[in-house]
Amino acid sequence: MANTERNVAIVGCGLIGRAWATIFARAGWNARLTDPHVPTLKAAPRLIRDELHALARHGLCDDPDGAVARVSIAASLQEALLDVEFVQENGPEIVEDKKTIFAQLDKLAPPNALLVSSTSAITASRFTEALPGRARCLVGHPVNPPHLVPLVELCGAPWTSPDAIDRARTIYREIGQVPVTINREINGFVLNRLQGALLAEAFRLVGEGYISAEDLDHTVKDGLGLRWSFLGPFETIELNAPGGIPDYCARYTGFYKELASAAAGPEVYQSPNVDRVIAAWPHQPTPERIAELTQRRNERLAALAAHKAKQQNVAPGRRDSDEPGA
Repeated sequence: MANTERNVAIVGCGLIGRAWATIFARAGWNARLTDPHVPTLKAAPRLIRDELHALARHGLCDDPDGAVARVSIAASLQEALLDVEFVQENGPEIVEDKKTIFAQLDKLAPPNALLVSSTSAITASRFTEALPGRARCLVGHPVNPPHLVPLVELCGAPWTSPDAIDRARTIYREIGQVPVTINREINGFVLNRLQGALLAEAFRLVGEGYISAEDLDHTVKDGLGLRWSFLGPFETIELNAPGGIPDYCARYTGFYKELASAAAGPEVYQSPNVDRVIAAWPHQPTPERIAELTQRRNERLAALAAHKAKQQNVAPGRRDSDEPGA
């Protein structure tokens, strides 16, 4: 009988790597962990177990103990890569480090295995150009925390094969993620460019005294963010004018042209503006506060994920179609 087990190597077991292991194991894959930092590697299985059981409490994992059993620590990078179909790399955001690890991955991984980086800021062309197997290398950039926010940005280098992109997209959908394909490389990919545009304006508005930092946050989490949790910007504007997007453009883009002509610049991240923003935030980043906020964020995201899965009638970790909303 043919072996039907599917194996993934998780290279780097910090927060993002552990989340990827959680996602793959929940979907039935064997997740092998490797990390050069021994304490991080040893702690990973317990933390992954905790996340799987937390997901189960929200109905987002049917068999947490079974998933835990599919997570293992590899004795070496070579062992982690044995018979894998997919490699998810989660190393430091340093180009030279990426070059080193991807050279090892390309040498040791099976020739048909996809080599995917979680990098949030480094395009694949900067660390894969010299590799013999560069056609199978790409970026699969998740959103933190990946096990609760399903988006993955797929972005290949100019030499990444279309088949590699298609295979990665299929696998990510099968394990319950929502992949989007970026058609060509761009600094920051797409999500961080959108986030950066909003953040720059937020820094300007608070730094220049138009609104308090806390009220700015309310504007997003109790305003725009509610719509954006289930509608994208184009879907939103389609509903904001009787004739849809063409009508919206005819009615409102004059106003937005004015705003775009005076967009926030890089100075919003420099002193004295950044000093004013820091002073405007009334909280101190104590360990207790950060732990409490992290717990609250994860619980709320899990509840939202469970709600959306119920609305779509899709079991978590099983996303089998490419239909809208699936």
